[in-house]
Amino acid sequence: MAPPTLPAPVPRVTSVRPALGLAVREVAGSRVYPRELHESPFRQVGSVFFNCKRMSYPGYPPTGYPPFPGYPPAGQESTFPPPGQYPYPTGFPPVGGGAYPPAPSSGYPGAGGYPATAGYPTPGGYPGAPPPGGAPSYPGVPPGQGFGAPPPGGAGFSSYPQPPSQSYGGGLPQVPLPGGFPGGQMPSQYPGGQGPYPSQPAAMTQGAQGTIRPAANFDAMRDAEILRKAMKGFGTDEQAIVNIVANRSNDQRQKIKAAFKTMYGKDLIKDLKSELSGNMEELILALFMPPTYYDAWSLRNAMKGAGTQERVLIEILCTRTNQEIREIVRCYQSEFGRDLEKDIRSDTSGHFERLLVSMCQGNRDENQNVNHQLAQEDAQRLYQAGEGRLGTDESCFNMILATRSFPQLKATMEAYSRVANRDLLSSVAREFSGNVESGLKTILQCALNRPAFFAERLYYSMKGAGTDDSTLVRIVVTRSEIDLVQIKQMFKQMYQKTLSTMIVSDTSGDYRRLLLAIVGQ
Repeated sequence: MAPPTLPAPVPRVTSVRPALGLAVREVAGSRVYPRELHESPFRQVGSVFFNCKRMSYPGYPPTGYPPFPGYPPAGQESTFPPPGQYPYPTGFPPVGGGAYPPAPSSGYPGAGGYPATAGYPTPGGYPGAPPPGGAPSYPGVPPGQGFGAPPPGGAGFSSYPQPPSQSYGGGLPQVPLPGGFPGGQMPSQYPGGQGPYPSQPAAMTQGAQGTIRPAANFDAMRDAEILRKAMKGFGTDEQAIVNIVANRSNDQRQKIKAAFKTMYGKDLIKDLKSELSGNMEELILALFMPPTYYDAWSLRNAMKGAGTQERVLIEILCTRTNQEIREIVRCYQSEFGRDLEKDIRSDTSGHFERLLVSMCQGNRDENQNVNHQLAQEDAQRLYQAGEGRLGTDESCFNMILATRSFPQLKATMEAYSRVANRDLLSSVAREFSGNVESGLKTILQCALNRPAFFAERLYYSMKGAGTDDSTLVRIVVTRSEIDLVQIKQMFKQMYQKTLSTMIVSDTSGDYRRLLLAIVGQ
């Protein structure tokens, strides 16, 4: 008969101490406790498992020790696939680029896909947008491609929530209203966050018009006589002045001014300044300045003395055409004997200075045809200069935004949203700050919807305590013969109130009457 197989040798036990009837073994200085104190009857020290039962008997433990029990228990192994087996769902990628967290223990989600994770924008937009009821953003985005809603294929503008679609006065097609800009910053507005900026409807682009048109049967000498009588003697007939000034084009006002000097040997502007004061005086004088001179005067006024009004520099230099900018530069030199570029360099610095110097060259491409391949290439360059790298290549943004035509920039913004799954306005807000951010966003906002930019500026000039009368006057005067009709329409659509209603609530007296006469009801 073959000898019985002996069990595997049991490690040497240095001591066995009875403790409440339990065997506690000390091996190499480590105590190993039995099953009564642990879930498992085995304990591993180093690479060897030890039996911790009450008693030891021959033949125990058997050969082939089981693996140390762990999680999950036998028969309850996880059925989840290894990480990375399932691709990202289409749409926005997870924040930080990591994989989605595992699904809850209840099992896989239903056909609807993975549940929303923290930090993802709902169809309303990215976090940080203004709350419902805040300042709305710019309308005009084609249906289905508004800011704040995931576009087809995961691309599109996406920073702000969208209130219900509305249409505005002229019977234009309904468009979705994004959330505030730049209140969530924009805003961005124009002001941080500010974000999504809708494109301008084609009907508005083609039919831009001002509220003031040349008067029929115009007679400069008759108007000059009426103004003379309104200022002669004790008191001033402000209503007569309003009736003349608000219903004549700027060119006709220049002829009235010349006729007045010819007829009476006096300067109309000096007479008006002596009769008027405050905001009414500022508004009347602005209306009698030629448009180019008024822009040059506004720039000079923004830079002279202590401090600089950067928003004025941005508003003028980033929104005017090449011809307008070149005329402003010439007028600035001839009227004030100063070089505009030198004044900009002395009053600004850094990347903001470079942007304004680029703007005052007046060399933007104004070709209205769009090169879609170039738009795609520019979108990729901008992504690699900002979101796609550590830090920011500011010169790349300056080069593209200062040289491309506005229609080309609009196409670039659309391509960028497909490349980065984020609209370019929100990327600029993430990569820049301060005045250079405001300047770059102003250019992009004008590429999408110029009237909406000025509507937003008008709104914030009157919102809250106090009124920024200089901004209110400047925009109403400079846009009165260009696109104030469209600005009014956008204002009503964006803020659910008319521009004239807000003017009535924030101004008074003859100043209010003249503003309303220019804006119209």
